[in-house]
Amino acid sequence: MRAHEAGAMHGDIGDRGPGWLRPPADVNALVPQLWPRQVERGTGGALTVAGLDVRELAAEYGTPAYVLDEDDLRSRARDFRAAFPDADVYYAGKAFLCRAVVRMIAEEGLHLDVCSGGELATALSAGMPAERIGFHGNNKSVAELTRALDAGVGRIILDSFTEIDRLTALARERGVRPGVLIRVTVGVEAHTHEFIATAHEDQKFGFSLAGGAAAAAAFKVIDEGVLDLRGLHSHIGSQIFDTSGFEVSARRVLALQAQIRDARGVELPELDLGGGFGIAYTTQDDPAAPDELAKRLRKIVDSECAAENLAVPRLSIEPGRAIVGPAVFTLYEVGTVKDVDGLRTYVSVDGGMSDNIRTALYDASYSATLAGRASTAEPLLARVVGKHCESGDIVVKDEFLPADVQPGDLVAVPGTGAYCRSMASNYNHVPRPPVVAVRDGRARLIVRRETEEDLLALDVG
Repeated sequence: MRAHEAGAMHGDIGDRGPGWLRPPADVNALVPQLWPRQVERGTGGALTVAGLDVRELAAEYGTPAYVLDEDDLRSRARDFRAAFPDADVYYAGKAFLCRAVVRMIAEEGLHLDVCSGGELATALSAGMPAERIGFHGNNKSVAELTRALDAGVGRIILDSFTEIDRLTALARERGVRPGVLIRVTVGVEAHTHEFIATAHEDQKFGFSLAGGAAAAAAFKVIDEGVLDLRGLHSHIGSQIFDTSGFEVSARRVLALQAQIRDARGVELPELDLGGGFGIAYTTQDDPAAPDELAKRLRKIVDSECAAENLAVPRLSIEPGRAIVGPAVFTLYEVGTVKDVDGLRTYVSVDGGMSDNIRTALYDASYSATLAGRASTAEPLLARVVGKHCESGDIVVKDEFLPADVQPGDLVAVPGTGAYCRSMASNYNHVPRPPVVAVRDGRARLIVRRETEEDLLALDVG
């Protein structure tokens, strides 16, 4: 096992004892791949992002706060666009969506994937061209489908026979022919947490390939002739590093495409392989760069198309986490430091599972570092926890922090751009944190902090 650096712990090591892992040589060191590209140590050892000191950000915007390096997000979007020049890159809005991010994505030339009426409303209100929007979801309502049709959404990913009937009826009423894809459940067991693996047979998404439902859905759409079937879609899961799952998925989906051609004489022009590309939360994670992903996926698709004697379809992918995840860190303030009989030291911060549920929900691993100053103290194996009334309210399971960490210190947790603010809650009636975008030495609020007045405004009893 590789030695870890500060800000780069992995897994729950507390129960194995602190001797399981060697402490870092420098508790102030940062691991570049875990942080936004413009984060570094500045004066007094405090973190800076795009030239701004996190102590200034904390003073102006409070803690906890999500801090977004805007140039980092934009550069990652451009990296995917450049790596897939002849494909459509759909930013997966479920990772994190607000109007400012929609504008960033649109300006960088990406498409946008939404999966609810609320996400669609956000996209349209921010000016994303409707034809560059794809609409996902396993249970789209009549109202959601109606809005998508009326807005002119570029494609709708069909997920059930009920939805086919529902959308067909709505399209007939309006005299429109929307572009659609069939979501295929390909039976791939992705190497990820069971709750974010989405292509095995026993789950809610898509049409089963093995059971024949996917072929039946495609034939139904083609035969009825109301919807414009553009292609097939497969998404195998999230936080995936091994492209072998994509190879199996592509092989099976393209075999279905050949079956459709042979049975109906229709060769579908598009193929969407979904997203789920992993990012580095710890030094144990080794994600591929977009250009390497592109090379591997194109090789897979070209090979399988040749085997099936198919023309290579236009490819689309749906990165979300890989674009926004590394571009954000969460800034907290320490409230208490508690040593529990020499078993473990708990560093409690002013947020927790309400702003990052992933550790509790997925057993996810995160890193952390002392953010407001440097320290010469010895490293201390600590657990960073939140303020909520749950023993499972853990932000970072195990991390080396300096032994002099104390109340009032700032702690930063990297890699929190995806599925943290988007899955945030008001558990214990805690208002959700703001999102602060930093660029060229300037900060701006793109999602404001919730207030107690916001919470009470919804309480009409």
